[in-house]
Amino acid sequence: MQQPIPFYKEEINSLNTLLIALKKRLLITRVLRLLAFLTISFSAYIAITKNNLFFIASVIALIAFVYLVTKHLRLKQTKNLLEAKLTINKTEIAVLNGTFSDLESGKEFTNPEHYFSNDIDLFGVGSFFQYINRTATNEGKKLLATILTSNDINSIEEKQKITQELASKVKWRQHFTAVASLISTKTAIPVIVKWVHSYEQKLPSFLALFSYVFSAISIVLIGLLSFAIIPFSILLIWFVIGLVTTAFFFKNIQELATETTKAKETFNQYHQLLAQIENEKFTNSTLKKQQAKIQQENKKASTIFKEFSRKLDAFDQRNNIIIAVVGNGLFLWDIRNTIKIEKWITTYKSTVEEWFNVVSFFDAQNSLANFVFNKPQYIFPTINNEKSVLNAVNLGHPLLNTTKRIDNDFVIDNEAFFIVTGANMAGKSTFLRAVSLAIVMSNTGLPICAEKVKYNPVKLITSMRTSDSLSDDESYFYAELKRLKFIVNEIKTENYFIILDEILKGTNSMDKAIGSKKFIEKLNKSNSTGIIATHDVSLCELSSEYTTIKNYYFDAEIINNELHFDYKMKNGVCKNMNASFLLKKMEIV
Repeated sequence: MQQPIPFYKEEINSLNTLLIALKKRLLITRVLRLLAFLTISFSAYIAITKNNLFFIASVIALIAFVYLVTKHLRLKQTKNLLEAKLTINKTEIAVLNGTFSDLESGKEFTNPEHYFSNDIDLFGVGSFFQYINRTATNEGKKLLATILTSNDINSIEEKQKITQELASKVKWRQHFTAVASLISTKTAIPVIVKWVHSYEQKLPSFLALFSYVFSAISIVLIGLLSFAIIPFSILLIWFVIGLVTTAFFFKNIQELATETTKAKETFNQYHQLLAQIENEKFTNSTLKKQQAKIQQENKKASTIFKEFSRKLDAFDQRNNIIIAVVGNGLFLWDIRNTIKIEKWITTYKSTVEEWFNVVSFFDAQNSLANFVFNKPQYIFPTINNEKSVLNAVNLGHPLLNTTKRIDNDFVIDNEAFFIVTGANMAGKSTFLRAVSLAIVMSNTGLPICAEKVKYNPVKLITSMRTSDSLSDDESYFYAELKRLKFIVNEIKTENYFIILDEILKGTNSMDKAIGSKKFIEKLNKSNSTGIIATHDVSLCELSSEYTTIKNYYFDAEIINNELHFDYKMKNGVCKNMNASFLLKKMEIV
């Protein structure tokens, strides 16, 4: 696999070259389009005033003009796509250099009651989601958030294979994301799906045949009139009948028009994304299953969406005054198109949601694969059923700058608990979040920020950041008790990796020590595993009572009246606390 930054730089150079050439072509088409327009005007004027033969030149110029307009639009679409890809590659370089604050933070997914997401900064500014998210559709973004918070420990090796295969398809992923980024939908996908599922036919079935018979009679009458076989009045009466028939069903047709206006652009754009998935070759079984969902027996989902988009475009022509009058009077334009749309909905209403879900699946998985490509130095954990839950060499936090990050070896056995003490700012909280993210990333199928990792899959649950609630008239202490109660209830039915940071902070020291000791003893009797960070060194005495409880610490040293941290986890109990030193150093006391 290529190294990310050199690849992105090469792509930027290539795209810039293509854009320069494309802009020249756009300029040429503008000039030619202007010349064609002037030729049309001049030829038409000469034909009208002097020589009828110039009508031929005018028609040829008109054909050229239409071709150039179409060509210009296509070139402009290509330019937009190339610019989107250019932005993608520039963004990746910026992220790899530590700048990602402009990306979507996913703050809407913040949930203080979730098992772990709020405690480990999974969402929000500077979060792991903000770092990893490259989804270009709203539903893809929601699915990515769901994947990261699912706590799903099943099929991890299969998840790894999915991200690895997609990681290798860099150009395909970028093209997919570029196309998706150009989508501008007026209505959310769930709303469209609900509309399609619940749609009730607005026009009676007999109108399908009637509209075609009516149109055929109109053509016959026009033919007869052109040969002077019938008077114009007969065609006029027939024309009025057509308008009256359309007017009779106008209310129902207008209701459909209101609904399709919201959905038209979505189907027009999504067929392009479906086509990208259909035309790519995948080897992974899960990817192939997703691809198979959009493969019909005789038609591709992209073709079906594209055809529906054209039907919606044709229906939208009713806003043209000529179509509204002539089309409805002679060919029942609105009725015919309404029937075509209703037939499509009836045929595909049961599969539309699944096709949209396939697009969301690839959009979300592409973000995970992008992370894999960007981090070739990270390691996919080896999944096993060994005694240790997590065995990592040089485990680090993936969002910290590599030049400043201090990594730690970490091995914890199943049903063991580590009590971690340490001075303020010594690295306890960062370490807890590094371990938490390692578990989340492993369960998601991502590589870990470490040199070597063995992992026995486990679900994660945490209590590291509790807050009071004025709106619920809830104290800090009661909020923490509710969180601990939530953890106790969860571990009754399943094994978890529990991470706690300074429990029972909202009560006095003696009460806190007694309560904390009893709670740790309760956790130790469960089948769970975990880490408990605390400043209360008295809790470390539990290690002498229980062989499954071990003590570790992060230290700080005072050298030349300055604090120094090595951010390394050591075996034992912390002896050096720094709160008093800092209070004096900052002249607070």
